[in-house]
Amino acid sequence: MTTRQMDALVEGHYRAEENGDLDAIVEGFAPGAEHDVAGRPGEPLHGAEQIEAFYRDLLSELRIERFEPVRRWYGDDHVVDESSLHATAVGHPFGFDGRGRPVQTRFLHIFDFEGGLISRESAWIDLGAIQQQLA
Repeated sequence: MTTRQMDALVEGHYRAEENGDLDAIVEGFAPGAEHDVAGRPGEPLHGAEQIEAFYRDLLSELRIERFEPVRRWYGDDHVVDESSLHATAVGHPFGFDGRGRPVQTRFLHIFDFEGGLISRESAWIDLGAIQQQLA
């Protein structure tokens, strides 16, 4: 894949999260794709149904406003994206009481691609920063 194609998939994924568009989020993933968030209890998720359920729950707790790019590193079929997440904690994201407060934290995503879609997403979030902001 070209870096332009990878960027389009990552940016499309982020826009879908910002818009709360579950259909667009799921459409960006290959059938049987894997989704993992470091520190989330349980095994990685697999397939559209599990991925959609994860994002439905997340977006009901955290209104994502934007991802501010920091840097990206590219491989032949993967990209590592470092971003700053800007959001509003409307529920209890990651177990913290949001009360409609804004949060900002660093986020590291690793996206693997296959067949022009995301075949695996691994997300690493600075939960300590969120905890400090919502304490």
